[in-house]
Amino acid sequence: MPDRLPPLTALRAFEAAARHMSFAKAAEELFVTPAALSYQIKQLEEFLGVPVFRRLNRAVELTEAGLALNPGVSMAFDSLRQATRAVAKLQADEPLTITAGPAFTAKWLAPRFYRFHECHPEIELRFVATLRIMDFLRDGVDAAIRFAENVEDTVYSEVLAEEWITPVCTKEVAARIAGTNDLSGETLLHDESIQSFTPAPDWPAWARVSGMEGDWTHGPRFSNADHAIDGALEGAGIVLGRIVLVERYLANERLIAPFKLAMRPRAQFFFVCPKGSELSGRVSVLLDWMREEISHTEKFSADMEIVDL
Repeated sequence: MPDRLPPLTALRAFEAAARHMSFAKAAEELFVTPAALSYQIKQLEEFLGVPVFRRLNRAVELTEAGLALNPGVSMAFDSLRQATRAVAKLQADEPLTITAGPAFTAKWLAPRFYRFHECHPEIELRFVATLRIMDFLRDGVDAAIRFAENVEDTVYSEVLAEEWITPVCTKEVAARIAGTNDLSGETLLHDESIQSFTPAPDWPAWARVSGMEGDWTHGPRFSNADHAIDGALEGAGIVLGRIVLVERYLANERLIAPFKLAMRPRAQFFFVCPKGSELSGRVSVLLDWMREEISHTEKFSADMEIVDL
């Protein structure tokens, strides 16, 4: 096998055909005729000395050689697309796009973005509030915040802050709570967005770590954490607050944490971006700012007994 690389056009044709598993769709994407695309792949097969596709009646499939070739070629073209997009963003006056869940966007990002703008007026931010996992290249996203147990190693990720969860409520509600037994007489607000985690950091979990018995399933339920927190802010009940989401309200005493016991979930808030973006450019500026801002949650951990779930 020669050390030189196959023709780039042939590799490009292979990558598109392998991604679509169709010569016709690949040809349409690359703006060439199916015959031209077939010729380019034939060039690649002659270069390699082995077929990379098995031609079927109305479909194609990768041969053993094609399966071996595909991951590296796919990764290489993804890297090229990312690199050219990065250069384009340097030349274009585009906002820095960050995606996060609705709760993090509403309770952390939105109330603080003006401080980022004061420090970095040259960088315009664009927020996409969604729980959908977005693709950096396809969706034009620069960075993401995800509440998860882990993140794939194909991207850069770091935990933003130690996350823990404890009951929080208004001063008026807290005045009625002298101990955990008093919770049975209060309205429990349930954040159902955490139910997908195992174990779920919910009210039954709080009962277990606090040694309480009884029914901890009653009370209104919310699909989004920010709505459950809003209910607590209005005095409608007591909610299990994630420190990253409620830190601002604890700081201004709109919410009170009546107990010194907290649960540490397996999931954490991760900052995620394409590898290398964290080291320089606008994404690194955003990351540095977020590290500084979110470090203020640490002061609330000092007096807490935090139990791992």
